[in-house]
Amino acid sequence: MEKRRYSIRVSNSKVTASLLFLFVLCLCYASVQCQESSKVTPPSPSTPTQSKNGLKRILVSIFLGVLTGLIGAVVFAFVVRFLVRYMKRTPILKGPVIFSPKITPKSLQSALENENQLLGSSSNGKYYRTALDNGLTIAVKRFEPFEIGSPERQSKSVKRRIQQELEMLASLRHRNLMSLRAYVREPDRFSLVYDYVPTGSLEDAMNRVRENELQLGWEVRLRIAVGVIKGLRYLHFECAPQILHYNLKPRNVILDAEFEPRLADFGLAKLTPNLDRATSGYSAPECLQDCRYSDKSDVFSFGMILGVLLTGRDPTDPFFGESASGGSLGRWLRHLQQAGEAREALDKSLLGEEVEEDEMLMAVRIAVVCQSEMPADRPSSDELVPMLSQLHSF
Repeated sequence: MEKRRYSIRVSNSKVTASLLFLFVLCLCYASVQCQESSKVTPPSPSTPTQSKNGLKRILVSIFLGVLTGLIGAVVFAFVVRFLVRYMKRTPILKGPVIFSPKITPKSLQSALENENQLLGSSSNGKYYRTALDNGLTIAVKRFEPFEIGSPERQSKSVKRRIQQELEMLASLRHRNLMSLRAYVREPDRFSLVYDYVPTGSLEDAMNRVRENELQLGWEVRLRIAVGVIKGLRYLHFECAPQILHYNLKPRNVILDAEFEPRLADFGLAKLTPNLDRATSGYSAPECLQDCRYSDKSDVFSFGMILGVLLTGRDPTDPFFGESASGGSLGRWLRHLQQAGEAREALDKSLLGEEVEEDEMLMAVRIAVVCQSEMPADRPSSDELVPMLSQLHSF
């Protein structure tokens, strides 16, 4: 890829040099013409009228020379501007684009052609597990940003924009993010390659907790919440331009063997205009009303995740469809917190230690304010990191 870009730069520099040479020749020619016109012949008897005509010819020659130079300069400026824009334009790459030294294009292409194990699916693609020739297991997301029959499938500008966004996402590095290791562009989709994490997602873990197959104490749940909000703070405040997740929910929070969370699918919804972002039970109310999305919308989704960690309940539980619960997890928590009965909302498997209960009750307040109806009333991810990290000091 570097050789290809180098050859493009060399050829473009040759074109620019050629144009500059022609421009200089034009100026030289105009200068010579001006000098020839202004040459004065030996004095000879002449009338005043002839002297005036000679002066006019000299002035006209100078004017035409200056005009030619100005026109040439304007044309040259436009040509240079066009060439600069052309050279800066990102070429559409073919074949695997690799960002990890552990992956080779040949082994990745071979792995993608083999039968892969389905891990899960979402509204914009499916996740698979596969192995490379060197034994490395990877997770592959078949990302389908285009609807069937959409004219955008054939649009080079759209493909170039998606390629630029993917390369930007691949450059992000944070312990609480799933890093993009490679991608392959196909006719109607992209295959995105990530590290495979066998532990699964937060959604898988909480389902096992509800079925009494897994015990997650408050310390582990708080660590998960802190990791999630640190990942959001990185996207919101340390990336330029700012990156929004758009689709934050337990399924997109991957847990490693130590239950350290990593955010997945961040930024991809921006590349999928047909994605219905309001279908998730974790979406902020402004997304349901007028599709406005901001970093505070991500904070609302985080508040929902924190509520799930505290209560152990799924927001889609039929219990929240009853009028007594207020119609949602957030309203139920707010009602109990305002009534001084927030302890009733806590997961019964977490109760026991008085110090931990105080921390959890403080966390309920944080979850409630994150789920405020108005985005302006919610704290930022930058404010939430110290609020959650210092819970042990309350």
